[in-house]
Amino acid sequence: MTQIQRAHLSLIGITLIFGLHYVVAKSMMPEFLTPMQLIFIRLLGGFVLFWGFQKLFVHEKVDRKDLLKLAICGALGFALNQGLFYEGLNITTPFDASVIHVLNPVLVMIFAFFLIGEKITRNKIFGIMLGASGALLLVFFGRTAGSGEHSSIGNLLIVLNMVFYALYLVVLKPLTLKYHTSTILKWVSLFGFLFILPFSVKPALSIHFGTFTPMAWISLAFIVIFCTFLAYLFINFALKRVSPSVVSYYNYLQPLIAAFSSVSIGAEKITWIKIVAALLIFSGVWVVTRQKKIPVSSEQVTEGQ
Repeated sequence: MTQIQRAHLSLIGITLIFGLHYVVAKSMMPEFLTPMQLIFIRLLGGFVLFWGFQKLFVHEKVDRKDLLKLAICGALGFALNQGLFYEGLNITTPFDASVIHVLNPVLVMIFAFFLIGEKITRNKIFGIMLGASGALLLVFFGRTAGSGEHSSIGNLLIVLNMVFYALYLVVLKPLTLKYHTSTILKWVSLFGFLFILPFSVKPALSIHFGTFTPMAWISLAFIVIFCTFLAYLFINFALKRVSPSVVSYYNYLQPLIAAFSSVSIGAEKITWIKIVAALLIFSGVWVVTRQKKIPVSSEQVTEGQ
């Protein structure tokens, strides 16, 4: 298996994790945790895991001049991105949130074009349009009755969350070519936790863990270990080998996973509209990933070894 193929396999894993994340996180709020309480636990847990992993397996220092970039990534990809996501998800539906995220590749392409000079090819445009048509099909015709509350404020927060995540991918890309994945995430998670700490520490002190059910503990572990630790490791691994636009394009698959997750708990029904949308989305992913392969340097293959 080539490095590019492994990158796409990682992206599939990320998509599955994040697709399930909508439903799992929604089940935690507000019954067990508020958004700020959940983000506190997630970022603290992620910081501990990333820091411990890096200390055990990777011995690498970062240049002082890159600390500012890492701090910016921490603010964009952890504090703002995740904080706004939970605040928005708390007052909107998992399906709405996942559908809004399909706009992310468009923003990544724009930011990448202006900030790092990434070319916008016809294949990318066509693939995004194909996938977007499937996502729009879900938006306008795929909803079912009784699918939950809707909040324009919540959706606006999800849009802002998506904007900061797109910026995070673009700003992070050059750092992934210089440092090991775990080294980057150790610092990014630290800065992200420090940025969110003033807003989350007071709510965190009022968490009542005694009210947690076994399923609530499993859900919390999934959010910390899979959605934070493993997912962000996979994101950085993929960014070493493919462009930010390709990484963000996999967001098109998340509405499908969110919808199927909702079906499993009786909140959604599978219709022919969702099947057609799935075909369009997967076709769009195929078009984008069929682009000309980018050579991978030996530094990228060894990944800091």
